[in-house]
Amino acid sequence: MNSLRETAASVSLWQDRRFVRFWAGQSVSQFGDRISELALPLIAVVALDASADQVAWLTALAWAPNLLAIVLGAWVDHRVHKRRLMITADLIRACVLLTLPAAYLWGTVTLLHLYAVALLTGAAAVLFNTAYPPFFAHLVPRSSYVDANSKLSASRSASFVVGPAVGGALVQVLTAPVAVVADALSFLASAALIGPIRVDEPAVTAGGAAGPSLLRRAREGLVFVVRHPVLRASLGCATTLNFFTFVSGSGLTVLFAERELGLSAGSIGLAFGIGSTGALAGAVIAPRVSRRIGVGRSIAAGAVLFPAPIAFAATASGPVWARAGALGVAEFLSGIGVMLFDVNLNSLQAAVIPDGMRSRVAGAYSTVNYGIRPIGALVGGMVATLIGLRATLITAAVGGTLSLLWLLPSPIPRIRSLTPADPLAAATDDDTKATGRPVPR
Repeated sequence: MNSLRETAASVSLWQDRRFVRFWAGQSVSQFGDRISELALPLIAVVALDASADQVAWLTALAWAPNLLAIVLGAWVDHRVHKRRLMITADLIRACVLLTLPAAYLWGTVTLLHLYAVALLTGAAAVLFNTAYPPFFAHLVPRSSYVDANSKLSASRSASFVVGPAVGGALVQVLTAPVAVVADALSFLASAALIGPIRVDEPAVTAGGAAGPSLLRRAREGLVFVVRHPVLRASLGCATTLNFFTFVSGSGLTVLFAERELGLSAGSIGLAFGIGSTGALAGAVIAPRVSRRIGVGRSIAAGAVLFPAPIAFAATASGPVWARAGALGVAEFLSGIGVMLFDVNLNSLQAAVIPDGMRSRVAGAYSTVNYGIRPIGALVGGMVATLIGLRATLITAAVGGTLSLLWLLPSPIPRIRSLTPADPLAAATDDDTKATGRPVPR
């Protein structure tokens, strides 16, 4: 089986109908998400006259289910068909979103309804994301992981470039509640495209009453991450990056650009748009960079290039065009950095995590990674109050760059490729087999 999959790797992924269907479903869904990200807050603000605190709760509830991702991942690992769970998650999100335009037509949209939609779609997203890794690992040959993640990340980045403009136009023409229909339809399209895809998933037995409890399986997933040299270092690095990038999050950056750099809303929007094109470029060039300097060094380069440029913007001075240009360049470089980091790290994780642990590891990552984000945002607000916006952004840039210290002692920087021919990659596989536990039966 492995030889067949590696032989398939020599064929372009664009000629693999299963991957193309999956990529199309994910791309459509990503563009739909950009509409809801704009429409839901607009419904709260325009239709329901929500306060800033109430809008913040809307965002918090969308992220909150990730705190239980470690437990949900343990449950997903014991389900036989991960593809069915992904389809179920898409259908749940579509149905939940469609309740908004229905309530709008009846004149019964409430803030509580919006909160419920945010919470339920967030929970369904966690279900999809924990079922995704084992499905992806058996959909794509190992040697094509970087290329596949590059293509998936490129379409996601493109959605951030084009999506807000399209979403804004739809909201303008149709009103925000009706525009949400487009996102619901995108999830239905994703479910329809994933449905016919068949992958050879390993058989899993649900364990029954004699098997380990759900909490014990969740603990096993976290312990596996902590004991594995690659996963431990990558989680520490990613969590540190998430904390410091949310310390300087988009809200503080916008505030700094407006108050300290004296930029107009149009200039700030243009700078962030340039940043989105940087992410698109980074996703496209990630495989080429990976082949040139290696997977591990690409991850290390991204860990520095992602947070560091904000210091360049924070120290900008001179005429308005120079200050705006500095912010645009910083966002562009940061976009390249995050894609170099994400594309290569996601691929490396897919290569080193054994089948019986994939969803549990994804759950542990989501709980820690996403759980640190609101903490970083709160800390950023407090630090900015104490030392000012400019100093906070520079502190976040330096702190984020220090995430590299997690990688340097680990095997990650020395891993050049994910093929079995790479001795370090092969050694990592051996370590995975030695530390990983079999799926409880």
